[in-house]
Amino acid sequence: MSFFAAAGLTVFILILFAGIFLNLFGLPGTVVIFFDVLLYALLTGFESIGIKIILFLFFSAAIAEAIEFFWIVSETPQQQQTARPRKSLKAAALGAIVGAFLLTPLFWGPGMWIGFFAGGLAGILIVEIIRQYQLKAPDRTLSSVILNMVGKNIVKGFISLCMIAFSLSNIYS
Repeated sequence: MSFFAAAGLTVFILILFAGIFLNLFGLPGTVVIFFDVLLYALLTGFESIGIKIILFLFFSAAIAEAIEFFWIVSETPQQQQTARPRKSLKAAALGAIVGAFLLTPLFWGPGMWIGFFAGGLAGILIVEIIRQYQLKAPDRTLSSVILNMVGKNIVKGFISLCMIAFSLSNIYS
């Protein structure tokens, strides 16, 4: 493998990680994953990633974003999330790195991706719980709102992990 091929594959994988990380904050990470795989397929001449895979990833990203959109629309105004502070971003990054390091020895490649997502989600959740306990009772967010946030992230994260697993299995097979 040439230097440029290795560098390109490294950038490709880093963008996949960024896609998962964006999902934790309600941003369109599945779209980032789709365009990353599409760009990889275009640059490699559709050698390992074909049109069927691209279409599958397109529909997966569309479904994930539609699920999140309708989930947010169905929330009541009291369940709307407030902006997360900078601490959540740092906690998510730290949790993602720790989760990836903890699960990689156990499950190898899939453990790295699952640990990255689960650790990031755990980091956000821990910071949010600590922040809620520092507030007075009337100002606290309902536990159903926090569960709603976790549910959205788990659904969208699962779809993202499936997209990544599907694309990487076709690249490396």
